[in-house]
Amino acid sequence: MRPAAAVAVSGPMSGPVSGPVSGPIWQVLEPGLEFAEIRLPQKSTSGDSTARIVRADPAVFGLRLLNASARSDGAARTARDWARSGDLVAVTNAAMYQADGRTSVSLMRAPGHVNNAHLSRDRAVLAFDPLDSGLPPIQIIDRSCQDFAAVGRRYGSLVQSIRMISCKRDNVWSQQPSAWSTAAIATDAGGKVLLIHVRSPYSTHDLIANLLALPLAIQRAMYLEGGPPAQLYLRAGGREIEVVGSRGSAGLGGNRSAIPIPNALGLYRLADPDAG
Repeated sequence: MRPAAAVAVSGPMSGPVSGPVSGPIWQVLEPGLEFAEIRLPQKSTSGDSTARIVRADPAVFGLRLLNASARSDGAARTARDWARSGDLVAVTNAAMYQADGRTSVSLMRAPGHVNNAHLSRDRAVLAFDPLDSGLPPIQIIDRSCQDFAAVGRRYGSLVQSIRMISCKRDNVWSQQPSAWSTAAIATDAGGKVLLIHVRSPYSTHDLIANLLALPLAIQRAMYLEGGPPAQLYLRAGGREIEVVGSRGSAGLGGNRSAIPIPNALGLYRLADPDAG
């Protein structure tokens, strides 16, 4: 879901979110993998106003791009089914997709498969599977402050989408009246990767402001999906969760079912000999 009212701007937006801010209580699921449910400082119009976050150390966990277009059956899957078919500990959306139900809106490629070769105007590109030593194993490239041509070619996997938090830690979305559920990915000051899902409806500007107000040390963030298709699945450390998106600013809309998605991002254990 690409919000029609979304407008990227440069520089900070409104002032900080007011309201109580408490630090997350991280549940360690296994070494290098944590989970937290964090109440956002600003209450949503419906739902529990909670962010569910999987935090992974890229020294222990890798990212894998999953594409229906790369499979012989061409079938989309829910995050749960992508996880189970690939022995992954967590799965979320891998950016928005076009009306054909297969092709990403913007650039999306992995070693051996290109889903979309088109580099759009969007400013954020998630990069992983480095081809050279000395590179961060996972990073969000900000095309406004980095040379994408130089950096992007040094990674095997690239997923482009809309910036949420810039390289200057600015909230780069203008305010808008509509609100929806959101799936996002972020990196923090320690280089860890955060898979973020918020079912309660927020405008993207307000969600970003809330995330920046939390003691998460987020440095960059990228929008993955919104509305009913936005989902997060986790199975690790004796914990299993599946959260799905709602229908937007009118409220949660009763949506409780995960929608099959054609493209997904999955976390896998680097030490797992079957991980590839």
